[in-house]
Amino acid sequence: MIKLNRETYRDKILACWLGKNIGGTMGGPFEGTHDILDIQGFSTPEGKPLPNDDLDLQLVWLRALEEIGPYDLDCKKLGECWLSYVSPHWNEYGLCKTNMQAGLLPPLAGDYKNPWKNSNGAWIRTEVWACLAPACPDIAVKYAYEDACVDHGAGEGTTAAIFVAAMEAAAFVENDIRKLIEIGLDKIPEDSRMARTVRLVLKCYDDGMTWKDTRNTVLKENMDIGDGWFEAPSNVGYAVIGLLYGEGDFKKTMITAINCGDDTDCTAATVGSVLGIMNGTAIIPEDWKAHIGDEIITISVSKGILNNVPETCTELTDRIIKMAPLMLGANRAQLQFTDGETEVPAEDLEAFRSGDFTRALCRRPANSFTTDFNYATCTLSFEREPDIRPGEELKLKLHFHNNDKPFGGIPYLLNLRWILPEGWQVIGPKSLQLEHITIRGEGNAEAEYTLIAGEQVSAINRLILEVTAVGRPTAGLIPVVVMG
Repeated sequence: MIKLNRETYRDKILACWLGKNIGGTMGGPFEGTHDILDIQGFSTPEGKPLPNDDLDLQLVWLRALEEIGPYDLDCKKLGECWLSYVSPHWNEYGLCKTNMQAGLLPPLAGDYKNPWKNSNGAWIRTEVWACLAPACPDIAVKYAYEDACVDHGAGEGTTAAIFVAAMEAAAFVENDIRKLIEIGLDKIPEDSRMARTVRLVLKCYDDGMTWKDTRNTVLKENMDIGDGWFEAPSNVGYAVIGLLYGEGDFKKTMITAINCGDDTDCTAATVGSVLGIMNGTAIIPEDWKAHIGDEIITISVSKGILNNVPETCTELTDRIIKMAPLMLGANRAQLQFTDGETEVPAEDLEAFRSGDFTRALCRRPANSFTTDFNYATCTLSFEREPDIRPGEELKLKLHFHNNDKPFGGIPYLLNLRWILPEGWQVIGPKSLQLEHITIRGEGNAEAEYTLIAGEQVSAINRLILEVTAVGRPTAGLIPVVVMG
């Protein structure tokens, strides 16, 4: 059981948001720069921060948590929040909203025809999950994944969010940059471009290369494999360069990250958050803190619709502190807040390195989504993007999982009935046996189907798969949308 001092916890959260605001403000004017920079500090007027979607999108997630609670907060509900409360329509933000408006559920909405799914929009908004789950990387990652996959699907943008969320959550009790990076790496697939890029940065650093040469090495490596500007692997790599070569100095770290160029507000804001969580407000330079103040200025939140969002970093900190016990309790976290000293058993720190749970998240197939109907969940995955022409075939797979808790995990006979547009056909089984969860059985069942379009295909084609189980009253209705 980790014990975390309450005042220390609050101080670290406040420093996180101050660091986020400082980085977004300092890096904002240089966003999109392709060249190495040579900035030395702020180029904005003193007294206010710049508005930044990196921070203010997280205000929406906090309100969602306050209204919905942690038990049912998943990608579908966060997707509804996107449609209701998030105003930007650029890049992956706009594509996921357009896909959801057409009827595609997340994370499929983040995959479908989305050339931006490897971009930066998700790893830049992970701090809220880390602050709600201090010293609990797997819990932070769980929610960061649900958040990221809405607009990045199974792309590298989602993998990057897992990496950063794990680092930030662990930073509440781990004060070694290198160990935090290793914890993040342990949570993502070794063959991901994210992991390869971070390992490349570590190698360059260990080989004694300058930060500029390391930056150029990362840029060339990723450009050669098609990872262009504004993509997550390179930009997270630049943030890691800042953290390593900054050597714990707040100003040096942030300026180094910004001077790498590209998505400079994102890299700077993230390193500011990480150092803030690690060290608390003592690391925030007084002159830089005075330059931006405590205010939060939003750019991405439809405040006329979503009211009562935090106006300052201090208010945001206090609102998170109120919700954290509920988040931790709902996820059975082995953490206790205390008025005494922070205590972190060695075995708990070692447990941060476990990656089985989070790598399983990363292995979820592209072009898929999951539906829960109490006693079971079903993941539907298409063999490719769900497009179809008249008379064309489209294959899909269903993977059912028996929800053993709290419903017992007993075996079920599942009856499957498709409701189709006129003239369409589905070839595949009409029933399945969902096995009992035992020591040797995982409670799974799978089925493959071939969908055949009729002569009439609309722009948006809605199908329904009805799943019923003998002895259970709940009918699982799986909405299947295929684009014409």
